[in-house]
Amino acid sequence: METAIILVFVMGYLAITLEHNLKIDKLIPALVMMAICWALIALGLESFPQWFDSANHSLMEGFGLFTPDEKLHLMEETLLHHLGKTAEILVFLLGAMTIVEIIDYFDGFSTIKDFVKTKKKTKILWIFSILAFVLSAIIDNLTATIVLISILQKIVKDRNVRLYYAGLIIIAANAGGAWSPIGDVTTTMLWIGKKVSTGHLVGYLLLPSFLCMAVPTFIASFLPIFKGNLDIDEVAIEPKKSKYSARMLYIGLGAIVFVPIFKMVTHLPPYVGMMLSLGIVATFAELYSKTKFSLTEFGDEESEAHASHGPVHHSLSKIELPSILFFLGILMAVAALESLGILFNFAGTLERTMPMLGTEIHVGEGVSDLVVLLLGVASAIIDNVPLVAASLGMFHEPMDNELWHFVAYSAGTGGSMLIIGSAAGVVAMGMEKIDFFWYLKKISWLALIGFLVGAVAFMFTRTLF
Repeated sequence: METAIILVFVMGYLAITLEHNLKIDKLIPALVMMAICWALIALGLESFPQWFDSANHSLMEGFGLFTPDEKLHLMEETLLHHLGKTAEILVFLLGAMTIVEIIDYFDGFSTIKDFVKTKKKTKILWIFSILAFVLSAIIDNLTATIVLISILQKIVKDRNVRLYYAGLIIIAANAGGAWSPIGDVTTTMLWIGKKVSTGHLVGYLLLPSFLCMAVPTFIASFLPIFKGNLDIDEVAIEPKKSKYSARMLYIGLGAIVFVPIFKMVTHLPPYVGMMLSLGIVATFAELYSKTKFSLTEFGDEESEAHASHGPVHHSLSKIELPSILFFLGILMAVAALESLGILFNFAGTLERTMPMLGTEIHVGEGVSDLVVLLLGVASAIIDNVPLVAASLGMFHEPMDNELWHFVAYSAGTGGSMLIIGSAAGVVAMGMEKIDFFWYLKKISWLALIGFLVGAVAFMFTRTLF
């Protein structure tokens, strides 16, 4: 039965990886994989020789002697435990996504466009890279990429030049998301799972992540495509934006940044702070929307839409529910493998075989740097969410062990090496119709250099703590 469960997981994983070839949304195989894995566990409960205790991070003693009723009760408790841990992540993401949509409702991100005051291509490259690095740490790398490419489309008219800018934005956004607990789904998973703390995460990864962004940007600034000036005069005049745009941008970003502070002060789970932040932002949004803003500053059709639905209702209708369902499916499917002790045994195999490959430097007890670097490379090929979810079940080092920070860095930045390797890359691919092989030829080598430079920098920063 274990073999059947592993086979279902591998097939589901393959379907997720080949999402673009199969033309099936990845949430579908994720949900099917989750349901079938747990169904097989329920049907074959009597035949399993071991069970993994997630609370104590060890295999349960005497599981084979349990009665059928005791095993069934244990499975239900385990399923509820994993659902609770997964729900913490999903509710947190729902809150963050809604705040971002509220900011967008007021056209708050248009304020960022005012930062671009130059026509020089290299300066614009650095402006967008730094904005992507900073913004992704606050509003997550996916949203930062969407915002900046939308602005880029209004500033850079030459599509060939714009593709290069988009490629560097992907690298910078993924680098920025790695050092912040709210910057990337995988880092958020490690933070909520109590594997990393905000202070140590920033301390370990800020320099490596910055170098992962800065080195490719520096090299790219010498490429012929970034020589000379842009013709920005042709940009069309934008329609008048809400007078609350800048205010809602700062309130929204401030509310998201407040969440880690709230957690440090109260020691409550992060989703509680995110719900408080959402409530505060929603209050300001409702107050501002009841002014003449929704009645006079937009065209008739938009005024009617805004008047019939408040900003919170409108924003909730726009959040990425398919992504939420995908995370539910993949995290619960990985939980199925963890519960049977499959991931625990696989981790033991890795620890025994990797030292034989001549890798003596290691992060954590028995877990080599090579394992984590390979995880980073793998995240460029397959989704990094299940990779990190699997690492949570495989490795059992304590909170703030350097292993977890290296996993956060590798999984977060390794995806930049292929355009399909990260959510930021996939959304940029859709917005700009970037060809897979164009990215592989023009941008991947820059991402690889940045990834390796950052990894070396991490090996230095980890000695400081």
